[in-house]
Amino acid sequence: MLLFIVMVARLIDPLPLETLRLKTFDFYARMFPRAQSAQPIAIVDLDEESLARHGQWPWPRTLVSDLLLGLRDSGAVAVAFDIVFAEPDRLSPGLYASTFPRIDPGLRSALQELPSNDSILAETMKKFPTVLGQSGYYRELIRPDSTPLKTIPIAFLGDDPTRFLIEFPDVVRNIATLESAAAGIGMFTLLPEQDGIVRRVPALMRYGDVLMPSLSVELLRVVTGGAPLVVRTDSAGINSLSIAKLRIPTDGNGRIWVHYAKHDPSLYISAKNVLDRTVPTKKLAGKLILIGTSATGLFDIKATPLDSAMPGVEVHAQLLQTMLTGDFLVRPNYALGAELFLTAMLSIIMIVLVPIIGAKMAFGLGAGLAITTFATSVYLYAQEGLLLSPSYPLLSSLMIYSVLVFHNYISEETERRYVRSAFGQYLSPDLVEQLAQDPQKLILGGQVREMTVFFSDVRGFTTISESYKADPAGLTRLMNRILTPITHDILSQRGTIDKYIGDAVMAFWNAPIDDAEHAENACRAALSALESVEKLNLEREQEAAVFSQPFLPLRIGIGINSGNCLVGNLGSDMRFDYSVMGDTVNVASRLEGLTKLYGVAVVIGARTRTLCAADLAFMEIDFIKVKGKTEPERIYALLGAESLARDQMFQDLAKATEGFLVAFRNRQWDEAEALLTRAKSLSSPHELASFFELYAGRISELRQSPPPEDWDGSIVSLEK
Repeated sequence: MLLFIVMVARLIDPLPLETLRLKTFDFYARMFPRAQSAQPIAIVDLDEESLARHGQWPWPRTLVSDLLLGLRDSGAVAVAFDIVFAEPDRLSPGLYASTFPRIDPGLRSALQELPSNDSILAETMKKFPTVLGQSGYYRELIRPDSTPLKTIPIAFLGDDPTRFLIEFPDVVRNIATLESAAAGIGMFTLLPEQDGIVRRVPALMRYGDVLMPSLSVELLRVVTGGAPLVVRTDSAGINSLSIAKLRIPTDGNGRIWVHYAKHDPSLYISAKNVLDRTVPTKKLAGKLILIGTSATGLFDIKATPLDSAMPGVEVHAQLLQTMLTGDFLVRPNYALGAELFLTAMLSIIMIVLVPIIGAKMAFGLGAGLAITTFATSVYLYAQEGLLLSPSYPLLSSLMIYSVLVFHNYISEETERRYVRSAFGQYLSPDLVEQLAQDPQKLILGGQVREMTVFFSDVRGFTTISESYKADPAGLTRLMNRILTPITHDILSQRGTIDKYIGDAVMAFWNAPIDDAEHAENACRAALSALESVEKLNLEREQEAAVFSQPFLPLRIGIGINSGNCLVGNLGSDMRFDYSVMGDTVNVASRLEGLTKLYGVAVVIGARTRTLCAADLAFMEIDFIKVKGKTEPERIYALLGAESLARDQMFQDLAKATEGFLVAFRNRQWDEAEALLTRAKSLSSPHELASFFELYAGRISELRQSPPPEDWDGSIVSLEK
């Protein structure tokens, strides 16, 4: 759809696109101006000095006649006026005499018998090939003289070009006396583009049914013998104009692209110097002369691609040079098709490649294609004079690239929003942002990987709930006060909340993004959770004292286990959650239940202990077969962080406990009891009374009922 819009926009060709194309050609014109070459062209300039010498314009036609005679005598070939003589010369003797009613009748009669200045100029023009200029006008004029316009012979090859030509409602023409004496009449009208710059000059224009050549074209036709102009057309419009053997390429409306050279002051000869006969003959002999003005007050200053202010007469001179050198600029009628094809090709490349190779590589490839396209366009301009603009193909492909990148950005942002929404309640903000920035880290749909699973539960929750029978909202607030800090502790350690089960929390590590320290982070989350519950208990105790209410402290148990799990989107096609399942999960749940049996807050599995590289305060507490398992494994209590692990009393406790467990598993009951007593004496800060009472009971039972000979020292747990 976007490609279709791009192609239609080029066919419509609104002003901004046309301006961009023309500005591109201006850039080329400044890069590669036409080389100056010796051509038989000169400009006789009605400059400020000439006006200062001979008075303001218009000059008497006799003075203009003297100017022509000076050019003829210097050997000039022909002359063309970039000036229109639209009214009779008011300084002619007869008109001058009629201006003053009180003049002596004899003097008036004598003046009226003298030839008019216009007839004198006409006689001179008959002796020297002269092309008069005339101008198109934007509305119809009321004129007393209805003399038909002077026409030239024109032959057509192909369709009638009339409908393609620029048409004027009327023409500002010369007086009949001068028109009849002129060798030719040409249009000096210059039509700037919308931005005010003259790039093209109409070679042929139309007024009604009359076709009129431009001033430069008519001058060439006159000096080549007055042969007919030959206009070639095709279905796209006019494509060329021929004068004798010279074929001049045009655009579809019969306009010639001027191949500008830099402003050439050497072309200019002051009119006063011609009148004074002080111009060297070699500067005029054999030349085609254009008479015009550079005087600012006569308002014939034009903007060109190379100059912001160039006399209009020099534009005609540069057009003459372009035609005489054959160094044409051509925008062929197939240019639109070529640019549309290039637009489609570059756009399709972007459409196909951006989704496949990504924005960065596509941008690099696009930049290479853009450079190649631009370089080709520059080469064709510099070497062949072809005006094929790369601006719209490059602009459209860049626009399509931008739209595709924006679409990808929106898609990625949508994906990020989905990730943030899906995982914002389960992951820490930092982890959610990592997933949002790089969703490839997110693995959905089920994957087996080693993970650490965390279960926590509130001890004595039933008793606590009963105390809130009359205040269920208060129980809800209490649960939020418990679960909120525990959740923050888990998330701050890069954990993922799996679910809340009443007063219990299930979490896991190493998914959905990798966490090489998942076991250690889970252990640190457990220690932080214990601290958070203690802070909450202090707050609640103070609140209970203020309101004279009974205080029931909160206690939690935590089970942590590591191993392979299946993690991913689990559920039905109607509802699913990102969750984890497997034997490791079941064992973690069993370990949480064992915290009540051993009287410790955190129980971890053997794999978690192995993976945890940090020197935390671990203490082995049993070699046990948890319910549902056939193989026993060692389990550990997590009693504190590195500061406790470095404490000498804790180290003595851990050593005594280790010795006691070895003696217990070797059936050395007396030694086990002695070591148990020593360990118990070192355990007062750690609330291990239940642990030691459990083992004291076991020793007593095993003394009475010894285990079998193949006993490996393990205990079978019936706890769920």
